[in-house]
Amino acid sequence: MIYKIYNALLEDPVIIEKVGTKIKFYEYPASGDVTSTHIIIDPLDVPIPSDYADNKWLTEDFLFQIEVWSLNLADTLEIAKQIRKIMWNLNFSQGSGIDEYDKDFGIYRDARRYRGKVYEDA
Repeated sequence: MIYKIYNALLEDPVIIEKVGTKIKFYEYPASGDVTSTHIIIDPLDVPIPSDYADNKWLTEDFLFQIEVWSLNLADTLEIAKQIRKIMWNLNFSQGSGIDEYDKDFGIYRDARRYRGKVYEDA
């Protein structure tokens, strides 16, 4: 599923324009090294079997946090909203999150959590 999210982000024109290919998962840039906008995809839990029928699970429940790190607040918010649309199209809904500013490095960080179910392949 992480690759599906990653590829969906790479296919979006707004994301490509604002971020390019600086989309990572499991890797966080050092705060002092952020000179351009980054997106970080972070799985917060392993896929959990869900929705059972005939003693078999039908779906897996996923929880991801997707962060936008940027030097520009307007870009951070625009990208975060675009990610929400992309995740909605992948059947993920937004949950909690955090919006913060690191004044030492001048970095805006918007981290939103997304939960979704994906049907298990037969």
